[in-house]
Amino acid sequence: MRSIFLETHNIRNLYTGFGQFNFNLAKALSGENEFLNEHEVVINCNSDVAKKELGKRLSYNKYWPITRYPLFRIKEKFNLWHSVNQNTKIEPFSNKIPYLLTVHDVNFLNEEQGKKLNFRINQFKSKLERSRAVVYISEFAKKSTHNYFKVPDIPEYVIYNGNTFNNHSTISTDTFTNFIPNKPFIFSIGKLVEKKNFHTLIEMLLFLTDIDLVIAGEMKTGYAEILKRMIQKYKLEKRVFLLGNITESEKIFYYKNCLAFAFPSLREGFGLPVLEAMTFGKPVFLSINTSLPEIGGEKSFYWENFEAEYMASVFVEGMTMFENNKDMFTAEYIQRSQQFTWENAAKQYIEIYKSIL
Repeated sequence: MRSIFLETHNIRNLYTGFGQFNFNLAKALSGENEFLNEHEVVINCNSDVAKKELGKRLSYNKYWPITRYPLFRIKEKFNLWHSVNQNTKIEPFSNKIPYLLTVHDVNFLNEEQGKKLNFRINQFKSKLERSRAVVYISEFAKKSTHNYFKVPDIPEYVIYNGNTFNNHSTISTDTFTNFIPNKPFIFSIGKLVEKKNFHTLIEMLLFLTDIDLVIAGEMKTGYAEILKRMIQKYKLEKRVFLLGNITESEKIFYYKNCLAFAFPSLREGFGLPVLEAMTFGKPVFLSINTSLPEIGGEKSFYWENFEAEYMASVFVEGMTMFENNKDMFTAEYIQRSQQFTWENAAKQYIEIYKSIL
């Protein structure tokens, strides 16, 4: 039986984008019984919560942080090594193991500097050079990689992430949260870091009346403190609410009950929350940047710049269009959200695994 190792140690933190990607791809692979009858899929994971959800059809390698260092790399001779994101430092000990790389983005070129940037560039080049094939999670991710790096003459594929809420049993059940805004609210979600550009939503709110703003996501960042100070400066404590990390049930509650979903991010390799919001037929307002138009499609509304009054005007015009054609917009959003499934993603990955093996 041939073995495929997925470097998925980020699965330990399901509140992050990489954690969600790792978990949902592994979950979809665990349902591919015909493939698993002939291949062993090994997940790099020491999360008991994830293991319980993923089940016994997969195998598990206990993750040790020390394996990030060359001397202590994993020595097992797998038939295929899948590096599931471009940032992971964990590599196989042997360079002879066939290697597949998934590229989510090359945002580190804009986000890092100095020695850290040089490390990221050299690390990424090394991953490209050892790869037998490369998968990108969007056409934008592929294009930006080619813009900045020399990609070897190897097979390249674009496999879109799945919509986490497709066929999600909890969507139809009652959801609960400790905090319910008193007014109609705009919802957004993501780790509170500069590239998410959440401060523009706060400034936009100054030009909107009787609407609140709810932002969920990890708050242990310097940017979170900037947002808190901005809320105080504009005296918006009763209109803007930073929730921190929330549960899946709470996330569903806010998607189901929000007036609209807003995502003014500056840099995205994909943009999964966009599809999640569409699942509920909500109007979607996005920045025009990077991969978001590719995922948002023609029926989303886009900000071409982030001047607050302009953003508010786009929002008002978009909401008017949505309300005047609500059935059409809702159906289009839901239909688009269902086009992206983890089951399809897993099947496409399996075909690539087979081609490399």
